[in-house]
Amino acid sequence: MVRGSFRRLVSQSFSIAGKWQQQQLRRLNIHEYQGAELMNKYGINVPRGVAISSVDEVKKAVRDVFPNENELVVKSQILAGGRGLGTFKSGLKGGVHVVKVDQVEEITGKMLGQILVTKQTGPQGKIVSKVYLCEKLSLVNEMYFAITLDRTTAGPIIIACSKGGTSIEDLAEKYPDMIIKVPVDVFKGITDEDAAKVVAGLDPKVADRQSAIDQVKKLYGLFCEQDCTLLEINPIAETSDHKLVAADAKLNFDDNAAFRHKDIFALRDTSQEDPREVAAAKADLNYIGLDGEIGCMVNGAGLAMATMDIIKLHGGTPANFLDVGGSASENQVVEAFKILTSDERVKAILVNIFGGIMKCDIIASGIVNAAKEVALKVPVVVRLEGTNVDQGKRILKESGMKLITADDLDDAAEKAVQAASS
Repeated sequence: MVRGSFRRLVSQSFSIAGKWQQQQLRRLNIHEYQGAELMNKYGINVPRGVAISSVDEVKKAVRDVFPNENELVVKSQILAGGRGLGTFKSGLKGGVHVVKVDQVEEITGKMLGQILVTKQTGPQGKIVSKVYLCEKLSLVNEMYFAITLDRTTAGPIIIACSKGGTSIEDLAEKYPDMIIKVPVDVFKGITDEDAAKVVAGLDPKVADRQSAIDQVKKLYGLFCEQDCTLLEINPIAETSDHKLVAADAKLNFDDNAAFRHKDIFALRDTSQEDPREVAAAKADLNYIGLDGEIGCMVNGAGLAMATMDIIKLHGGTPANFLDVGGSASENQVVEAFKILTSDERVKAILVNIFGGIMKCDIIASGIVNAAKEVALKVPVVVRLEGTNVDQGKRILKESGMKLITADDLDDAAEKAVQAASS
């Protein structure tokens, strides 16, 4: 069962993250087993399952949860899609296996603590700290279902396809006419007519249509009440006993709603995230890792985007998006440099600060202290402008540090690209 890499919906077509890349996202991502538990609370049909974190837990889990099962599905839990087609660095093929009960312990041992590489993890992969043991359902039909937010209609939109079980990229390519989109009025909520359109798009073969409509409405209720940005089930399936079942669960939640859902945001698994982004969040910095060679430190998202663009214009590639904000302290600047220099791919650092609320002398002091504390081994290009700029430049000049100064953004980008390539 492949978790789709559905990224966003545009008015006429899908925009699919078929190739791994890091991007800025404002959402919490939780594991499949956590999503299934949440769905179950909303009365949504999910397979019977239990998550375990050690081989020692297998026998008890099988005895207590699956006493009459002959086969189980063993699913590695990582925050990335494509698990079924992934490969462990140990050589084991596939992050999802259907095995006899007496083989569960063996396959679990081969997954736990190992690195699983999928098309969405990048070559470094992600560590499997838990596996999800599920009952093997007798599926007669697999479909695709998702709810996300649509800018065009300014509200939630439900996507359904009568084919499922494979990546949404493949579905969009092979069966574009089978994919339907049902926008929901955020003020009225989902109607029976809306839910019926979704069920018609799923085109169940044996499941009771009214029960399926009820399931769609419950899924929409979960999406809205829990401030989801994405609820994806691939596959949503029909069983031989005529039920519609969420055989997979991918849920994302809006970070801005964290204060309303402390229980859900307590589920965050930082072991699955970029450690630099985790460190940045603790220091109240906005950091997104990219794959270039020039580290960027700026104040303001707009300036960050302009800085990354002009680096590309001069033939370089940005290694990150790092916004220290409008009121960063000297300690935050030091922390920012630690994060930037922790990336082995960084060959040069470009500091581009426009001093408004954030004063240039504070940035300059932080740069100097950071340079001393982290023992900088890469060239640093600094462009300062705005409040207390003269004091800032004087601090840099009198520091005795080998810092490259620039008069404007174009000059700074050109010098950073040259420094990175030398």
